Amino acid sequence: MNHYRSAAGAIAVEQRYREILAAWPVPSRQFTIPTRAGDTFVVASGPEDAPPVIALQGSGANAAYWLRQIPGWSQHLRVYAVDVPGEPGLSTPARPTLASGAYSAWLGDVQDALGLTHTALAGISLGGWIATSYATEHPERVTRLALISPSGIGPVRPRFLLTALLLRPFGEWGLRRTLRVALGPAVDTSGADPSFPLLVARNFRPRRERIPTFTDGQLRRLTMPVLAVLGAQDALLDSRDTARRIGANIPSATVVLAQDAGHHLPDQTTAAAAFLHQGGGA
Repeated sequence: MNHYRSAAGAIAVEQRYREILAAWPVPSRQFTIPTRAGDTFVVASGPEDAPPVIALQGSGANAAYWLRQIPGWSQHLRVYAVDVPGEPGLSTPARPTLASGAYSAWLGDVQDALGLTHTALAGISLGGWIATSYATEHPERVTRLALISPSGIGPVRPRFLLTALLLRPFGEWGLRRTLRVALGPAVDTSGADPSFPLLVARNFRPRRERIPTFTDGQLRRLTMPVLAVLGAQDALLDSRDTARRIGANIPSATVVLAQDAGHHLPDQTTAAAAFLHQGGGA
């Protein structure tokens, strides 16, 4: 299950990721827990007696996604940033199909291994899909659900898929442009020293499986407080349809639609931190 284009690429990504982890911006405990999917890597930050949050990154990413959020979030929350299996982190490379239910089972194992009877969940993109899937199946174990550009609610924009296909033959420039279009203006891939997202994009093979869409009935099972933070200029997902479906099926949910933002929303998480801090204990 090698998801890298080369052994050298795998080494480069892991080496840079370990450098980032070594410079984690707040005190942390970094460890591995066993799950039925395989070993899972966790970075725990914040007071141990604070309300717990399991944070799940998106596709093609790892716990480093939360670097900008961690200093603020960890002041009042116990944040467990978890590397999702099958992504370019330090967890198992196993990549079960999304429709199999394996990721919900995996997240239940993570929650049990962390000793959390109840917890809030935060997820970006694919991580939002995994968090939503788990919350629809085990609403009694989820205190709050914070979704940032979540997949599986609004449709994928076909124009982005066409753009990515057309840019593929253009090498490094095409890769930079595709990443910029996908994530939005908040990601800077310019300059001689490439960003970590660009390093991953160069070397890691992303999953190409279609992400299942939640039914209205599944969304109505989200009985816990829900916050959805969306970018109105999201080129990857139809954020307006995401907002419409959440409003129709989870009328108590709070939806924040950032008008000038795309899929990547690093500056739109203050609301998520305040929302999560209102959650209860483990």
